[in-house]
Amino acid sequence: MSHIRELAKHIAKAHRGDDLCLSLPAFSPSHPPPVMKTESGQDQYELAGTIAAIEMGFIDSDARVLGKAWSRMVKQEGDFNPKSWPSRPEHFDLIPFTRDTNPKAFKECPKWLGLYGVFPDADWIARMVDAELPTAQLRFKSDDPKEIRKQIKAAVSAVQGSNTLLFINDHWEEAIAADAYGVHLGQEDLASANLDAIRDAGLRLGLSTHGYAELIIADRFCPSYIAMGAVFPTNLKKMPTAPQGLGRLYAYAKLMQHYSLVAIGGIDESSIHAVAQSGVGSVAVVRAIVAANDPKAAVKRLKELMKTN
Repeated sequence: MSHIRELAKHIAKAHRGDDLCLSLPAFSPSHPPPVMKTESGQDQYELAGTIAAIEMGFIDSDARVLGKAWSRMVKQEGDFNPKSWPSRPEHFDLIPFTRDTNPKAFKECPKWLGLYGVFPDADWIARMVDAELPTAQLRFKSDDPKEIRKQIKAAVSAVQGSNTLLFINDHWEEAIAADAYGVHLGQEDLASANLDAIRDAGLRLGLSTHGYAELIIADRFCPSYIAMGAVFPTNLKKMPTAPQGLGRLYAYAKLMQHYSLVAIGGIDESSIHAVAQSGVGSVAVVRAIVAANDPKAAVKRLKELMKTN
């Protein structure tokens, strides 16, 4: 095991200055470091990669995915180089992208969804059509089924005849009934949502991800787009992982470049240009628009800042 820990030390040291690393919490008796449990069939590079990933601040599920990716990378390339990093689909055992031949694939959406605003009600959607926002999401929260249907129907009506693409957050049944363009779901929704019904209705599907493990899960469903975040701190909702930062976003975007990709989480005017340079085709914002003194002007300004050339 000492040899494996030495390999892990070399990996972690080689990437210590990378933006892939996140600051680790201080360990204490009440907050001990994670225990590394070995499984049969794991080789030294998988174990070393997993340990190094944990030391770099990756959560356990992501660290285990990275450990397996390290093992595949070393076997495929025939060499262990601690300065390398798993970055290709084959390192993660991802199936070659075959949307056209995959009967379970969701309908395609543009690779470049552009500026993507997330809004609390249909009135905001209507305002954003007037602002020529490329992509919008209705994230309406209510326990009243009648009001949910009303808001979704109004939002779909607002984008009719415009160039704004509308995704409905969570409420997939109502989105199907209203003939919306698409639905956005979190990973926690996958077990309860009728994905076949969404696919058969011709709606696009966007899936949230928060790290390597969830990217691998999302790939199995071949969604229309994959959202990656939270890139920066956000108070809008509780996140399952710490903010990922630009370094990890760039790594995720490189790995999943065959998808339409959306970066989300705490992005504003000061950061949107750097985020757009990661290779994503869309950047989602919330407060950068809804909290702006002039939302229409904010949309125009953000679209300009997104330009990478």
